[in-house]
Amino acid sequence: MKVVFTVDYNQEKFDQIRALGYELEYVNEDKIDESTFPYDADILVCFKALDHLDLDKFTKLKYIMLTSIGFDFTPNDKILEKNITLINNQGGYSIPMGEFIVFNILQLAKQNRSFMDNQKAKKWKLNTAMTEVYGKTALFLGTGTIAQEGAKRLQGFGMNVIGMNTDGRAVEYFDETIPLNQYREIFPKADYLISVLPSTENTVHFLDKEKLSLLPKGASVINVSRGSIINEMDLTELLAKGHLGGAALDVFEVEPLPQDSALWDMENVYVYPHSSWVSELMIDRRLDLMYENLKRLKNGEKPKNIVNIQRGY
Repeated sequence: MKVVFTVDYNQEKFDQIRALGYELEYVNEDKIDESTFPYDADILVCFKALDHLDLDKFTKLKYIMLTSIGFDFTPNDKILEKNITLINNQGGYSIPMGEFIVFNILQLAKQNRSFMDNQKAKKWKLNTAMTEVYGKTALFLGTGTIAQEGAKRLQGFGMNVIGMNTDGRAVEYFDETIPLNQYREIFPKADYLISVLPSTENTVHFLDKEKLSLLPKGASVINVSRGSIINEMDLTELLAKGHLGGAALDVFEVEPLPQDSALWDMENVYVYPHSSWVSELMIDRRLDLMYENLKRLKNGEKPKNIVNIQRGY
């Protein structure tokens, strides 16, 4: 079987995959020439290579392994039509993203922006608006691996950690889980609302003015999933009016975030360039999953992280 990588690792890692019995070819994703691309691949390991390739030209492709968790940017109708199995990197970034969630809850609670501004200005000034997270409620929209890593770390802070999923099924590390359609009952109790929802037809602008207004005055919003989950205009309005206490946003409806966005200049907003997944271990974890799945395929076993395209995750 032939596997084509469009993301680089190193010769040692590639040799380990060849030792499994694969023919391996590497093509730089940023320098793809469609006319010379090896369309005879059985397996494609990539990020956004399909932006530059014609899926119909692949003669043997059976598996696409993504380095990302999300797959809202892939040609999913064509993948379904050609009966290709799509595999994502679920779990590969969950630990740094879980840490990122905790980091921002603490930043928002402890008024970190004010202290950084004071340090820059060499100003010694007390901020008595700092709050505790002890006893507060962290509400996760979604209870997948990212949410679980965040919830696990928040257990040590004495917070009330609640998860919301489609059916309210119990998930480890959450004190309670409830169905998403019961948001009217639980949103008014949330001090921190954390979105880890996948992008699907049902979740686009799930967090609009009506739902965000249900949060108690002073609540904060953290989004590490997809920018499409939040209606940005509604969020900006509620932040500007002071109904929401703050936000930490790693994803946006348009990326990069436009220069004229009001979010850039809000003192109670932390803007990040879609970077919550980054860590020094991300490449190793990503390749470990690829290697495990390639080994499983060689052994005739089912690979991990097969996604349900129609369901959206």
